[in-house]
Amino acid sequence: MTGTRIAALGHYQPAKVLTNQDLAELVDTDDAWITSRVGIRTRHVAGPDEPVDELAAHAAGKALAAAGLAPDDIDLVLVATSTAIDRSPNTAARVAARLGMKSPATMDLNVVCAGFTHALATADHAVRAGGARRVLVIGADKMTEVCDWTDRTTCVLVGDGAGAAIVEAVDDAAPGDAPGIGPVLWGSVPEMGNAVRIEGTPPVFAQEGQSVYRWATQQLPALARKTCERSGIAPEELAGVVLHQANLRIIEPLAAKIGAVNAIVARDVIDSGNTSAASIPLALAKLVERGELPSGAPVLLFGFGGNLSYAGQVIRVP
Repeated sequence: MTGTRIAALGHYQPAKVLTNQDLAELVDTDDAWITSRVGIRTRHVAGPDEPVDELAAHAAGKALAAAGLAPDDIDLVLVATSTAIDRSPNTAARVAARLGMKSPATMDLNVVCAGFTHALATADHAVRAGGARRVLVIGADKMTEVCDWTDRTTCVLVGDGAGAAIVEAVDDAAPGDAPGIGPVLWGSVPEMGNAVRIEGTPPVFAQEGQSVYRWATQQLPALARKTCERSGIAPEELAGVVLHQANLRIIEPLAAKIGAVNAIVARDVIDSGNTSAASIPLALAKLVERGELPSGAPVLLFGFGGNLSYAGQVIRVP
């Protein structure tokens, strides 16, 4: 049997930073209103000449360098994004071209804020099924391009960025050893699909914030605990919890309800805002880069949002 692991991570954010004070000059808001409701203080904003595939390629290049791999060592490129404007070529193909890859399979996945954890599970399955040996998994979004800058309930939330992971095949560990990437728990709530939307021409991000907040705080703790059970990990054994970085008022109570009392909880939303599919790999890569999560430590990843979809798994830190 073939197992999988994350070999390395990478992340990238545009240079331009937009503060709450900057937003107060654009829309009727202020720093106190934003921080009290969502916990965000700054976010990174890509320019008009920085498309989603460029953000993704920067993060991918860092992950490849960290793994000591060349672009042609990758068999499959998966990009989770919901903000790529062009339909073809897809973002994954454009990333492959930017990196100079010769013949990888390339696919985009649009599961909005749960996109990276869906893509990570897809990579895990592809490797276990023998369809690939090494997979480049990227979450990348340019949320500021689909934002209504006159709507203070949404424009204060969003940021741009990308995070990447290299998933590779390993021999299955001996019985009793934890896998590098645990079984996925995924699903959706179709009747709430309109609670988070990016639709129209041009596409615009909108959401029913209170509905999402109630669902996340009431339903997600049990789903997250079930994810841990599938990997044979008790919540108190987790070294880290990296949830979709939507809102600090969702992240903190949710982490507490999971029972991860010994875990470092990612709070990158404070500095990066909601970067949709990029938020989990971005936050995870930063924690690893800073040395806050040791190699081999178990970490819960859990994405949720548009469609209303969710997906989570327990991984081991590379």
